[in-house]
Order: sequence, then structure tokens, then C-alpha cells
Amino acid sequence: MLSPIMDTTPARKMETIQLNNTLPRVFAGHNSISSDVWLKNVVMERGKRYLISAESGTGKSSMCSFIYGYRQDYSGVIAFDGQDISNLSIAQWCDLRKSHIAYLPQDMRLFGELTAMENVELKNRLTGFKSRQEIEQLFQALGIADKQDSLVAKLSIGQQQRVAIIRTLCQPCDFIMLDEPVSHLDEENNRIVGDIITREAARQGAGIIATSVGNHLKMEVDQIFKL
Repeated sequence: MLSPIMDTTPARKMETIQLNNTLPRVFAGHNSISSDVWLKNVVMERGKRYLISAESGTGKSSMCSFIYGYRQDYSGVIAFDGQDISNLSIAQWCDLRKSHIAYLPQDMRLFGELTAMENVELKNRLTGFKSRQEIEQLFQALGIADKQDSLVAKLSIGQQQRVAIIRTLCQPCDFIMLDEPVSHLDEENNRIVGDIITREAARQGAGIIATSVGNHLKMEVDQIFKL
């Protein structure tokens, strides 16, 4: 039975994300759903790495939005450590997004009128998680050190994607959830991103949930789910 209240203080780690008989409502009534996630009981554990391999239109971005609490148009249950997320308060969601789930949406949600560094600093000011030197080192490692002071609107999609990845890592977390994080990156930058994300996850003991419709994040995984 699901507990009525979830303690989301930073001292407590989130250990599991569970999808139980979950299905986007738009798929209701479909008789030919073949999925390792939808209408199944799936448990993802902190510290493990998961790849959600999908085809377009199968609901991968919807799944991420459901888990992050952006959308509620699904049936079934999504639970964090056994707590149905539909019962969470606004304050709990704010804490979860600040301290427990680092999320990179497919559309990146950057501010085009701000510079690359300003986009990253917006988040880091809220968390105080990375030093300026650590952030600059990430820009350097991802080959965009010369773009720190460039407006995001002037950057290529691949450069924007790398800025969004840096921003995503500027927080403590138990899970790093990435929706098509390397869709616009070449093989070498994919490898670099994979190394950076896996190192950060290992440092925090965090799980990784990465979705892909083709260009998979280069990392070793514990389990692949076919969406």
C-alpha cells in the first residue's frame, strides 16, 4: 500500500522510480501495444543506468514529463520510493526537482536571449552545486569554451545541447533523466558527454535514465527497455 506522505528532505535519497501499469491516455483503447514499459511494472533503481530505446510516437518524452510531474495525462501509477506522485505537494515537487531529479528535456528549454553561461548560472544560483571553475571546465571538456559569452540563440543545435547538458549537471540528484541528450552530437562528442554524465552519476551515486530514438548515449547500461 502506498504511504500517504513522502519525506523529500535532501538528507534522504530517492531509491526507486516505479511505473506500474502506466499508459499515456492518448494510447487508451489501443489493442496492439508492445512495450517493456507501458502497462508493465517497471522499477528503476538509484545507481543503475537505463536506456529507453524508442521509436517516434511511442511516448518517450511523455514518459519523462510524467516522471518529472509536468504532465498527468496517464493511467496507472508512477511512484517514488513507493509514493504515488499524484499525491505530492507543490513544495515536494520543488524539492524533488532541485535535489533529486536532474532532467534534460528534449527541447532543452534554454533562454535564447541569454548567453550560454547565463543559462547555466540561472540554475547554479539556485543550487550552488558547482563552482565557476567546475562549470568552465565542463564548457572546455565539451568543446564550447569559446561560446560561454555567446547568446544561445546564436549557437547551433549541437552547441545548445551541450549547454543544456552542463546546466542539467548543476544540481545534486539521485536520478539523471535525459531525453535524447545526444541527438545532435557527433560520435566523439557523444562519447565525451557519456563519460561526463557517467562520472557525475557515479560521484553522486545517481541512476541514469536516457531515452533515444536512434543515437544512443554512449555508456554502459544495466538494462534496456524497448518503449
